[in-house]
Amino acid sequence: MVDVGEKRETQRVATASGHIRMLAATFDLIKSGGAKKGDVLGIARIAAIQGAKRTPDLIPLTHPLMITKVAVEFILDESASSVECRAVVETIGRTGVEMEALTAVSAGLLTIYDMVKAVDRGMTISDIRLLEKKGGKSGDYVAN
Repeated sequence: MVDVGEKRETQRVATASGHIRMLAATFDLIKSGGAKKGDVLGIARIAAIQGAKRTPDLIPLTHPLMITKVAVEFILDESASSVECRAVVETIGRTGVEMEALTAVSAGLLTIYDMVKAVDRGMTISDIRLLEKKGGKSGDYVAN
């Protein structure tokens, strides 16, 4: 693990996103709230938040952080039969929260897959990426 003891604490923010594409009927099932397992997006939001909080348990050598905020939103694109998961994670600390934001998105999308896989095993998860980060020694980053 990298020694961050000498770094000063600053506000850190990271935003990540990813997509899951599916059949139109599966999209409609999610949108209408008719999935047999329950509220797909509500449960995926909880999974994303838990993913951010549990990142050090999942990704070797990441630091346990005192996360101050996790916000997760799902953007439905009916024309593409896809759902975008976007997560914003914040902390005041000595290391960034990029991995927490990326883990949140991954957990959220995997949960969507799990909740409706019985009706559509061909769903595709893609484009998981860091959109933006603020704070820290390396400065700000915004994806193209």
